[in-house]
Amino acid sequence: MSSTEFPAMTQKLLAAKKAKGISFTDLETILNRDEVWIAALFYGQATASEDEASKLLHALDLSQDLVPELTASTSKGLGPIVPTDPLIYRFYEIMQVYGMPMKEIIHEKFGDGIMSAIDFTLDIEKIEDPKGDRVKVIMNGKFLPYKKW
Repeated sequence: MSSTEFPAMTQKLLAAKKAKGISFTDLETILNRDEVWIAALFYGQATASEDEASKLLHALDLSQDLVPELTASTSKGLGPIVPTDPLIYRFYEIMQVYGMPMKEIIHEKFGDGIMSAIDFTLDIEKIEDPKGDRVKVIMNGKFLPYKKW
């Protein structure tokens, strides 16, 4: 997907972030929210409170007129293909909501490239919790920068 295929709001936020030379980690400090959540907000996959939207727009030197767009309920997901297995669907849902934010943060931290699925490990841990056990998924892949020639 090219950046022009994303909503105008996403394009404005990314352009302002780039112009200001700040990272999602910088925004994490300003908003007191995780950088992945902030990136999801940029892609319309999360909804900000009025205070969060106002702080974000101030940090990016953007008009406060954009607060309603950032606080509107979102329609999550990027595509129409849906797996039918419930567990696999959840991973699909995670990628639909957090895939582009994850990509953006990986590029921000490592540069233009991919995470290897060959030089890669995946660990699943059970975290016991009295409120309901939790699943911890750890993906660990070598970063592979794209070559220039």
